[in-house]
Amino acid sequence: MFEPWVTIVGLGEDGLSGLSDASRSALAEAEIIFGGPRHLELVGAGGKGQPWPVPFSTAPVMAARGRKVAVLASGDPFWFGAGGSLMRDLASEDWVSYPAPSCFALAANQLGWKLEDTLCLGLHAAPFERLMPVLSAGVRVLCTLRDGRAPAKLAEWLIHNGQGEARVHVMTRLGGPAQRITVETASNLTNPTEEGVPVLVAIEAANPGLPQASGLADAYFANDGQITKRPIRALTLSALAPRPGELLWDIGGGSGSISAEWCLAARGARAITFEPRAERVENIAENARRFGLSHRMAPVLGRAPNVLDGQPLPDVVFIGGGGGRDLLKYLRKTLPSGTRLVANGVTLETETLLMQAHSEMGGHLMKVEIAEAAPLGRMRGWERARPVIQWSVTL
Repeated sequence: MFEPWVTIVGLGEDGLSGLSDASRSALAEAEIIFGGPRHLELVGAGGKGQPWPVPFSTAPVMAARGRKVAVLASGDPFWFGAGGSLMRDLASEDWVSYPAPSCFALAANQLGWKLEDTLCLGLHAAPFERLMPVLSAGVRVLCTLRDGRAPAKLAEWLIHNGQGEARVHVMTRLGGPAQRITVETASNLTNPTEEGVPVLVAIEAANPGLPQASGLADAYFANDGQITKRPIRALTLSALAPRPGELLWDIGGGSGSISAEWCLAARGARAITFEPRAERVENIAENARRFGLSHRMAPVLGRAPNVLDGQPLPDVVFIGGGGGRDLLKYLRKTLPSGTRLVANGVTLETETLLMQAHSEMGGHLMKVEIAEAAPLGRMRGWERARPVIQWSVTL
């Protein structure tokens, strides 16, 4: 039996009065109490209080190992709170947690929203672009924000991204005597909220957002013309078969459209996008930012296979450009069994290479020919795109 030396205490705006007996006992017995200045004030930590360092770090907690330590967190410590950060360095016998209702639970109970049908996001330390893939008519989102100036900035973002009619509830100091809730459409929300207070915003989207099927319109992506076109992209995403948490190597990324849709398709999916041209790497980074994917989609400047050395091994590889015999040889030698590989080609040389690879290794080989209606004099005719050959295989 081990006695925990760290107690994580979930705290609400009602301070000590809202805590359980176990939480109050832990605070009374603690030699050091870590938390934000507002939290320390709410519990009257006095000389035992130690504010979190800026930038945030759990190192001071770890340095106090062997002493009785309490850590204050807002509401539920494991809902976008300090609990998850502490787990990187604590063993199961080191800690115990006493949660309070999260701000999301408090907001849902104010609004009468079913929490299981509501998206919950932490945007206090993340860009508003994380909303891009999820906002659509009828969608409800609860999100934490950094400070009192953030709601007006969020309203600007919503207007710029076609959600000016969204209904926005700005909620401060939830669960405490100074609780305040204001409601406006995004287009009318201009006044900053009181600074230095916890802010949560509830959004009811009014207009359609991004389609959820693979194959977004090409216009969504920053590109110089080097982009896997929408119909071929949809077929390619189907062959890549994204699954939660998987890592994609996108070789010859172009605009990064394949990587972006890969990350959008599955929860926690990640992509490393390799591109030899610097101006296209900039487009890839811009597309990652637009879709709120910069934390899961990393552009890398360089030409494969040399640039692949030292990279974390993928679950799936897509070759969209620059594929050759040397690259296939490298991948066969380097990738573990079970890795999925999809390659597209439009040149005769690439077609020959993929046909030979299919003959040697099996898998699935197909040729796609697409034509679209286009003006032809005073009438219309079919304008054919270059045929695309696609080979997919599991190594």
